[in-house]
Amino acid sequence: MQYGGSSDSAEIFQILADEYARKILLAADHGPKTAKTLSEECDASLTTIYRRVSKLQDYGLIEEHHTVDDDGSHRSKFETSLEELHVEISDGQLSLTMETRDELADNFTSLWSNLRGEN
Repeated sequence: MQYGGSSDSAEIFQILADEYARKILLAADHGPKTAKTLSEECDASLTTIYRRVSKLQDYGLIEEHHTVDDDGSHRSKFETSLEELHVEISDGQLSLTMETRDELADNFTSLWSNLRGEN
């Protein structure tokens, strides 16, 4: 996913400049976590967590997984999907390229299929 010199790039930089958003990304990088767990680990209110998670989801930086507990209650868990972020400055323009875990997995699957002669 590439963002070049657009307002999207600026928004992503703003999101990553936010301390709570960074804490959420780092905490959720260790596997799916509930909002309550993120709240405890990031020392933030649930409102702050949900607000930041929503912004992170808008730009594909975090994914939401739905689970059902043994008692039948539904729960959402959040996991970081951002794998790599590259910034390039060229000809007076900022270019932002992001790779998510899904994209990397798709690239690996495609590479493996090509090596095996599958199409």
